[in-house]
Amino acid sequence: MNAPQTFSGAPVESGVDAHAITTGISLQEMRPRMLKRDDTFAVLDRNGDALPVPGGPEGLYHRDTRYLSRLELRLSGTKPLLLSSAVSDDGAVLTCDLTNPDVAGDGRRPDLERDQLHLRRSKFLRNATCFERITVRSYAAAPLTLDLELHYAADFADLFEVRGERRPRRGTQHPPQIGPDSVTLAYTGLDARRRETRLRFDPAPARIGPDRASFALALAPGERKTILIETRCDSDGTAGAGASEPARTAFLRALWEDSRARRAVLARTASVVTSDTGFDEMIGRSVADLGMLTTQTPEGPYPYAGVPWFSTAFGRDALVTAWLTLWLDPAIALGVLRHLAALQATTTDPAADAEPGKILHEVRNGEMAELGEVPFRRYYGSVDSTPLFVALAGAWLDRTGEAESLRPLWPNIEAALRWIDMHGDRDGDGFVEYGRMTEAGLANQGWKDSWDSVSHADGTLAKGPIALCEVQAYTHAAYLAGARIARALGLPPRRAEALEKQAAALRERFEAAFWCEDLGTYALALDGAKRPCRVRSSNAGHVLLGGIASPERAAAVAKQLLSGTFHSGWGIRTLAATEARYNPMSYHNGSVWPHDNALIGLGLARYGLCTEAARVLEGMAAAAGRLDLRRLPELFCGFPRRGGQSPTAYPVACAPQAWAAAAPIGLLGACLGLSFDPAARIVRLEQPVLPAGLDRVTLRGLALGGGRIDVSLRRAAGDSVAMSVSGRRGDIGAVLAV
Repeated sequence: MNAPQTFSGAPVESGVDAHAITTGISLQEMRPRMLKRDDTFAVLDRNGDALPVPGGPEGLYHRDTRYLSRLELRLSGTKPLLLSSAVSDDGAVLTCDLTNPDVAGDGRRPDLERDQLHLRRSKFLRNATCFERITVRSYAAAPLTLDLELHYAADFADLFEVRGERRPRRGTQHPPQIGPDSVTLAYTGLDARRRETRLRFDPAPARIGPDRASFALALAPGERKTILIETRCDSDGTAGAGASEPARTAFLRALWEDSRARRAVLARTASVVTSDTGFDEMIGRSVADLGMLTTQTPEGPYPYAGVPWFSTAFGRDALVTAWLTLWLDPAIALGVLRHLAALQATTTDPAADAEPGKILHEVRNGEMAELGEVPFRRYYGSVDSTPLFVALAGAWLDRTGEAESLRPLWPNIEAALRWIDMHGDRDGDGFVEYGRMTEAGLANQGWKDSWDSVSHADGTLAKGPIALCEVQAYTHAAYLAGARIARALGLPPRRAEALEKQAAALRERFEAAFWCEDLGTYALALDGAKRPCRVRSSNAGHVLLGGIASPERAAAVAKQLLSGTFHSGWGIRTLAATEARYNPMSYHNGSVWPHDNALIGLGLARYGLCTEAARVLEGMAAAAGRLDLRRLPELFCGFPRRGGQSPTAYPVACAPQAWAAAAPIGLLGACLGLSFDPAARIVRLEQPVLPAGLDRVTLRGLALGGGRIDVSLRRAAGDSVAMSVSGRRGDIGAVLAV
């Protein structure tokens, strides 16, 4: 029997958000180097080290556990000097160029002046293993003898511990197992699972111990020597499995396999070339980051949310990412739909905020999740993932026309629609609300899920159940998507007709309850007493995405979002600067989120406001041009843009972050009015607008119905746009509608 359902309607008070990131280290100050492959990721400093800084996130992680908390390179006891550090364009390989500082003699060897050695470290991830190659070359005039040391440690901390949560008890750390060329560090958690980290070296070190390995290098002038380090993560006690292959062979094989897999992804993905190299670099970084973050699941490709804190399957994040990249690579959306369908809730579980038909919020695989110390092993506390799941399925059908691929998912779509009708409307007023069933879960369950993100005009927090404005728009889109899918599958007409009637009725209710004429926008939410939260927020822009707004009101919302109270110059803030809770340094009450801007941009384009969407993209591109690697982070602060300055960083923002990486891709499609007609095999560009600074945009390899087409757009007289087809393979065409 299912446990009785109880819902918490009380707002969360300051400091009670138990799962907030509280680590005191600023990622922006560190400017770390990130690598990710499937369920493994690394956070490293610019030297390629992972340093044991209290509260720091550096290390090698696998499935929410830190398998290596220290890996530190030393030359004769000194830290090498950094020359350069960069991740490859495809996000796969970190390369660090280093040299020696001045090294004093110790009686056995002469003094070593700086810049006599060149060290190159190359690192990449594959099959739960970090592969590293260190090449040392001497430029000294005389032979050199020196020690190269690698210091290592594994704390096997759960990711939530690294984020700042405290545990009263931990499992058992085992004594290291030391071999001639390897060391195995192990830990058995309170969940009775043994986790091992095995470091293997080639050549074998001169000395090896529980916390370091030392190599005695003798280098003639101009001589080069190479050391390989293989760090394998394992959670079932078989970390040594697969290590029989020689280290050099394993390194080259893994590098080749990884490169082949990445090339296969690029082969199916459209590409962008413009007249602005900086813009191209931003798009290239976005594509590379999405490739890095995407994990191959049994159901298909699935973009994990972000590194370091959210490197796992999130429902909402992946659905939004897939939607923003539909025109570029529709395979991502199908993989997301299939994977979330496989994880869809089938029973009521209050501890997980789960109900039949509900779509996942997040999955965690660490010790704390396994033990229930955090509620996120499989957690469903997201009010918008379920309608977004259905809406994305409809958008995927519109993009590809491949209805038969959705037939196996129709039971999941129907289950999601039943959840909307049976569980989503908690008080029977015709709107979808949320209220958590467990005090350990998230109090706010929209995309703005921090404790203080839903309030009234005077700043008091709203009490639930809470009906967010954008969730009603997503639900409207879900009803219409369900109707389109039902028709495409040849189901009885009454199902599609019923869903269309639900959409129309919801639209009428929504306009009456949420529109605030004096504010010129939609209320952020309705609280549990059905009082509108009369707050100007970016959530109203998502209403346009769902197509629930009237054209007149959509234009009013657009005008407000692009005004100075919202638009910082870099992007649209989450909250207008005039609101009581506005704080440009907050997580959700005045910051700028790229994905938020991108969804607003799609909504603007839906109502024919491509010029307004172009202004949003211009701000995002300007921000990326001022940021490291031209990479848009999860969010940045909402301070106004000023000449010669960069966006103000948010200290614990993830970068890369999947839906931030997808943002410029989605915005570009919105500006170009890009849509697809699968039945006619036509790519349509409806009243396209080229953002300021771009005189030419070429989309290469747009795929539809087995064909591919290259479309070039250029700025013509005034602000008009001319189109040409520069390449075509198969039965496919393009139409410019002005």
